[in-house]
Amino acid sequence: MGDLCLGLDTSNYTTSAAVFDGDTGENRGRLLTVPEGALGLRQSDALFQHVKRLHLMVEQLRADGLLGQIAAVGASTRPREVEGSYMPCFLVGEGQGRSLAAALGVPFYPCSHQQGHIAAAAWSAGREDLLDTPHLAWHLSGGTTELLYVQPEGHTVRAEIIGGTVDISAGQLIDRAGVMLGLPFPAGRALDELYPQGDASVEPFKVKLNGLNFSLSGMENQVKQRVQRGDAPADVAKFTLDTVINVVIRATGAARERYPGLPVLCSGGVASNRQMRAAMERLGAVFAQPRYSTDNALGVAILTHRALERGVAP
Repeated sequence: MGDLCLGLDTSNYTTSAAVFDGDTGENRGRLLTVPEGALGLRQSDALFQHVKRLHLMVEQLRADGLLGQIAAVGASTRPREVEGSYMPCFLVGEGQGRSLAAALGVPFYPCSHQQGHIAAAAWSAGREDLLDTPHLAWHLSGGTTELLYVQPEGHTVRAEIIGGTVDISAGQLIDRAGVMLGLPFPAGRALDELYPQGDASVEPFKVKLNGLNFSLSGMENQVKQRVQRGDAPADVAKFTLDTVINVVIRATGAARERYPGLPVLCSGGVASNRQMRAAMERLGAVFAQPRYSTDNALGVAILTHRALERGVAP
């Protein structure tokens, strides 16, 4: 057991705080509250909820006996580690993280939300070694469907987008399908539960693959037509999920031809879908544990610990 590090993540979906000591880690998180029938939150509303809740996640770590002497604090400060990447909700985690670090007299280490996802996925899959070697990664979430070429960079990673959607994300398609069916937002889990009841004859729509990129916007109309004509919710769920899984598998195959021999890591809330996981595992892909596939702060805490361990200047 090493130095204990605290990580904070205030994404567009979840408020979370986590600790990591080099061997073990724990995350405490809570989904943001979205009004019934809505497809998400305005940034101002998300930010307000984070302000009210982040301290509760830290207090929960303390109540569970997980918050000892903190050696460093980290937070996700933007969606991706690229120029121009910005989202106001991350200001909450960054602001509170910097304040905690200053009060405790310990270093503060920023990272991106995507870097945190990759770190949490690799560690929870028992493959933290992937953070120190090139690999391919899918970031499949409510707001992101990106195929990445990942390379180690110091204590963290640098992720280059090489494919994925050119419009709406897989998570957005799934959530919109769920809302059309009257399911709660986010709808991934509800569609996952409906899937086994779907008729086996339901075929996925074959989305066109352009290199490693694809579009899912037309799929929304396909789903809408099925809902309006009265298809069974389970059939709509199966159609939606199988379509997403099919195009992700084909894009993965194309990427492996371009980058032969590289392992594939999957993270993000959509990656926790049981059907997606089963299909991609047959291809040898590595998955985060389901509880660390969705938005969480554990990856932030892991990268913070790596920075501290390697003596990175804050």
